[in-house]
Amino acid sequence: MDILYFAWVRERIGTGSEQLAVPAAIATVADLLDWLAARSPGHAAALADRSAIRVAIDQEFASLDAPVADAAEIAIFPPVTGG
Repeated sequence: MDILYFAWVRERIGTGSEQLAVPAAIATVADLLDWLAARSPGHAAALADRSAIRVAIDQEFASLDAPVADAAEIAIFPPVTGG
């Protein structure tokens, strides 16, 4: 599964993308974020406040309870604001 990080999420994690073999026990976006947060201090810092991040599965916005089993790509990014 390709995991993409954008903006300050990318800066805290230290990379813009990772290709990971996600364990079968990871069923939802929330499970995935928990699993990713345990990968490094940077991941933990980037994913600590779930209200400050958004997720897209295969380029469609997804909620924390969305299933990830069939996803090819997960994008993680901060909310976008306009001005």
